[in-house]
Amino acid sequence: MTASPQERSLPLPPPRRHAGWRFSGVYGTVLASGLMAALERTGEQYTPYYDATWVLITAVTAGLAHGYAHHMTTHQPGSPGHRWRGLGRAMWQEWPMVAATLPSVALLLLAGLTGWPENGVTGVALALNTALLFGWGTLAAVRVGYRRSSALLIGLADAGIGVVVIVANALIK
Repeated sequence: MTASPQERSLPLPPPRRHAGWRFSGVYGTVLASGLMAALERTGEQYTPYYDATWVLITAVTAGLAHGYAHHMTTHQPGSPGHRWRGLGRAMWQEWPMVAATLPSVALLLLAGLTGWPENGVTGVALALNTALLFGWGTLAAVRVGYRRSSALLIGLADAGIGVVVIVANALIK
């Protein structure tokens, strides 16, 4: 089946700009915090390389799923090639989510290399991710036009998500 000239000329959805990658960065940082808290296992054998692999695999899988869902909710008629290019673009645009988990992955790899104890790695990762959430929130707010004082409050609100993960981790463990 050949697509009509009108279907072939439909533009691909535009790439997400600054707000999109910052959103994915926040999402990935929260994902990394939740995974770090969930992977901490008191009394069991500590496996930092295994944990790093799972953080990365989960981030890639979540990115692909999010990109696919975004593509499906913005689907436009067009040729199969157009749909596949749109799907590829939607999935590729999730790279900031995966990149945002890399500090946690790096900490786990460093822990494996140095013998750093699990509770120390988890604590540092959760604190680092909370600081990154503050940065993401502040940067995003400044970039969309908020005054610095308001942007700092927004950054604090984003950091509050990290604090919630830390408190939940402490209460559950």
